[in-house]
Amino acid sequence: MISAKGTHLTVYAETDSGKAGKNNEDRHLVSAYQTSKSDPTPSLVAIIADGVGGHRAGEVASSLAVDSINQVIAESDASKPVDILERAFIKANESIYAHSIGDSDFEGMSTTAVCAWIIGRRLFLASIGDSRIYLMRDNRITQLTVDHTWVQEAIESGIITPEEARTHPNAHMIRRHLGSKQPAIPDLRIRLDPEKSDAQAIANQGMLLGIGEHLILCSDGLTDLVSDDEIRSEEHTSEL
Repeated sequence: MISAKGTHLTVYAETDSGKAGKNNEDRHLVSAYQTSKSDPTPSLVAIIADGVGGHRAGEVASSLAVDSINQVIAESDASKPVDILERAFIKANESIYAHSIGDSDFEGMSTTAVCAWIIGRRLFLASIGDSRIYLMRDNRITQLTVDHTWVQEAIESGIITPEEARTHPNAHMIRRHLGSKQPAIPDLRIRLDPEKSDAQAIANQGMLLGIGEHLILCSDGLTDLVSDDEIRSEEHTSEL
């Protein structure tokens, strides 16, 4: 793909380290592209990663994630977006793990990541961990991604309720992340309806986004503090 000077969609991005003295390990990146010299179709890539690890290792992991994912997408021809996203996350995992075993300060570092790739007005996404992508449509908010956490598994198994999950001691126990020794396969479901099957959710890849709809990408730094309805009520989302 070819880098573009500006995005074809309106984007707003903000980060906050939160409590005083806390190291901000979130990283985000927004890039604009044109498919090729002969194909002017615009693309927008938005990525958020939330790192974990001591001695600034978390921010290194999240930086490696956004850079690696974006690089794989940028070097592609955009012909098979879902396959490209999967390859980008696998590559990011390998990059972070290789970095972690080369320096004891970075040993065990990892990160969550979500990526929204919009080609024209069609949405493709991938996720791993508990960072999220929401869709605002018709004044309703829908969490498109699925958290890879202990509490999410417990909710799906009927062990705890969503309300109990918010304050559960295992709320931040991540089941999948980038930076593992084993291959990290991203989640490619776009969950418009939780009652639909995983195959149907994956089939939502390439869904058409409507005029006036919003996508919200965020880490748990936001969702730990506010509910989905509170997020919906905010006006500083990114309008498509």
